[in-house]
Amino acid sequence: MTVVPTLPTSLPEQLAGPSVWPAGAVLAPGGDVAVGGVPLLELAERYGTPVYVLDEAEVRARARAWRRALPDADVVYAAKAFLSRAVVDWMEQEGLGLDVCSAGELELAASRGFPAERIVLHGNAKSPQDLRTALRLGVGRIVIDSEGEIARLAAQVQGPEPQQVMVRVLPGIEAGGHRKIRTGGEGQKFGLSLANGDAEEAVARVLGQPGLELVGLHCHLGSQIASPEPYARAVRRLVALLARLRDRHGITLPELDLGGGFAVAYLPGDPAPAPAAYGRRIQDELIRSCAESDYPAPRLTVEPGRSIMAPAGVALYRVLAVKRSGGRVFAAVDGGMSDNPRPALYGARYTVRRVGRVSAAPMRATTVVGRHCEAGDVLAESVELPEDLRPGDVLAVPGAGAYHVSMASGYNMTGRPPVVAVAEGRSRVLLRRETFEDHRSRDIGL
Repeated sequence: MTVVPTLPTSLPEQLAGPSVWPAGAVLAPGGDVAVGGVPLLELAERYGTPVYVLDEAEVRARARAWRRALPDADVVYAAKAFLSRAVVDWMEQEGLGLDVCSAGELELAASRGFPAERIVLHGNAKSPQDLRTALRLGVGRIVIDSEGEIARLAAQVQGPEPQQVMVRVLPGIEAGGHRKIRTGGEGQKFGLSLANGDAEEAVARVLGQPGLELVGLHCHLGSQIASPEPYARAVRRLVALLARLRDRHGITLPELDLGGGFAVAYLPGDPAPAPAAYGRRIQDELIRSCAESDYPAPRLTVEPGRSIMAPAGVALYRVLAVKRSGGRVFAAVDGGMSDNPRPALYGARYTVRRVGRVSAAPMRATTVVGRHCEAGDVLAESVELPEDLRPGDVLAVPGAGAYHVSMASGYNMTGRPPVVAVAEGRSRVLLRRETFEDHRSRDIGL
């Protein structure tokens, strides 16, 4: 593989605010960009497109940043952002836990020997298989999301030790970048309401189950939360609840899980506080609120997923067609909503850059669209790309490490893209490209 030395030239997109590229990304000769010491055009040529590139050093650096930000807390990686065997290993090596939502994610972690006591299982509708798998593997925490789940879980605990659980509380806080990714307010499917007393009632029910050991409270406010203040409000409300539970039941719960949702930059200038900024505000509020309630400070847990993985990923596409219609320019690429549904689901925006070719052509607003037969199959609306863009050009989309491959579908049987890790000038495949044979082998009907 070609090894590209670090150049002193920063990417222009990095100058306007939090970086949309991995920290080690540099401009390379011929208009290319190198990530992890490997030119992106070289990766597109070697592995084909679409392809997802994941900078291992960036993932590890961001995991370490969260541990430094909250050194006395448990940092638990939200596996739904993106999970593979290599990612499980990276998280274990960096001292993080895993937050999983299904038996499948649990089994993958177990296949790598990940310590079960560092795994948290949650979800608003856990299947019987999810619960059986969690109990069989001995996960550290199960987050109870509804009253009906309490008895179902307790009935499956075989003992002799009780299963440690937390209760997910709806703190009544609206936060997040889009209404579809806000999960802390009233009137939605997650958690138990603080306002109407459901959370306190669930706690009482858990305490009546000898097979369950309540260790703390859990909440999750949403995603793309670009300020520490909603977390501070959540701390205030949940510490007050902990104090009420102490007074009512005589228990002092030792843990408080604030979930994840920490923002990353997708466009230059997007607000994306560093982990240390969240950590300082959360810790300060925890100390203050516990002092006011005369409550011993519980051990914190945070669940960053996107903030560790998204900035480490770059998606590469090849332009198939350029079309001008109605005064607009469209660049159609060889991927689309099947490998990144986020723009179609909730209007996610991205930075796009052509790589591997230099020209003096002026920039022009261009809409990057996918290959699927859907008008909503738009990957990036009105981004600045060179006017001489043509079929065969390679486009790079940074910020693509989270909720792309993990949410990908088999639409049109185009096959999900591979994921390639880069580090120190070398690349390796983490997930291979999905092929027609993969689809055919599932089709067993006559």
